[in-house]
Amino acid sequence: MKKVINCYKENNPIINEKLKEVSVEEGLEIATELFQILNKRGDGIGLAANQVGIDAQVAVLNVREPIILINPKVEEAWDEVDFYEGCLSYPKKGIHTKRYKNIIVKSEHLESGMYFSGAESSKGKGSWEVSAKQNQEERLLEAICVQHEIDHLMGKTIHDRKGGTTIKVEKKIGRNRLVTIKKGDAVKVLKYKKAKPLLDSGEWIVIN
Repeated sequence: MKKVINCYKENNPIINEKLKEVSVEEGLEIATELFQILNKRGDGIGLAANQVGIDAQVAVLNVREPIILINPKVEEAWDEVDFYEGCLSYPKKGIHTKRYKNIIVKSEHLESGMYFSGAESSKGKGSWEVSAKQNQEERLLEAICVQHEIDHLMGKTIHDRKGGTTIKVEKKIGRNRLVTIKKGDAVKVLKYKKAKPLLDSGEWIVIN
């Protein structure tokens, strides 16, 4: 095991540094260690490597199920939401942040992207769908936790989130971007701001 330090910022020299990318093999080893620390602490739902002094783009979380992030990149994000967020590195110092309800994340150890949705509707984006049985509050918490941990890997904290989003998105859906949406055999091409009410209904999905 690597030598680790306390999660608290005061004892952490790399909490505000962008971390280095690592191999999948090393990332999985670090992830195992992070899960052990997280489970032993018992007071958090996610943990990034730099929170315990490890310089590696690796994070773990466990909201609905265990998730590993290795050199993650947010490929798409849409629908901003205000959220009151806490952090193990800033105990008892929560802050109001802006996040995204929906994100698609690519992690180095997986061939395809992971879709996280805190949307109220049961439909996701493209080939991703969210089961209506899944708890919306837990799904939203999971989506926000993923963004929170990725921020840590980039040297960002909740305090960098105050007043606006800072997460790097490879492709963000803007209000005036044309999107193709589908409902059964019906297909429409609309600006996102006009397509959004249809997407929110849960009957239409984005296919591009």
